[in-house]
Amino acid sequence: MSRVLAALLVAVLLAGCGSGTRIRDFLENTYERTEIVGDASVYASPDPVGTTTEAIVDAVPPAERQADGGNEYLRYDDDIVIVSAAPGGSSVRVEDLDGRYRGGFFAFLGPGFRPGSPVGTGGGGGPGDVK
Repeated sequence: MSRVLAALLVAVLLAGCGSGTRIRDFLENTYERTEIVGDASVYASPDPVGTTTEAIVDAVPPAERQADGGNEYLRYDDDIVIVSAAPGGSSVRVEDLDGRYRGGFFAFLGPGFRPGSPVGTGGGGGPGDVK
């Protein structure tokens, strides 16, 4: 009986964790961190962009995903992950959505990346809808 309660407690705790926490934990446990700049962390992956992106998406599914110019962009509730080509593999950058995102920097990626896009959907919404 105590095993069932322990498993239930773990499930409840995991459900309460935001995807931002999970994505940052996954990146920290999977890749080598090479840089910290403010609230952003950069990691190195020995794999190409496509393979690295698929590993991240399989582990922690994003709310939105978009590719542009060889980069992959993954939006989570509180973070954005950018996977780019780098010598010997790829670079993975994770940063809070607050700064450049809310200012419209990623609007060129389309629905789900525009300021005001509702979390977890691919379009619409007005100012203040982003979590």
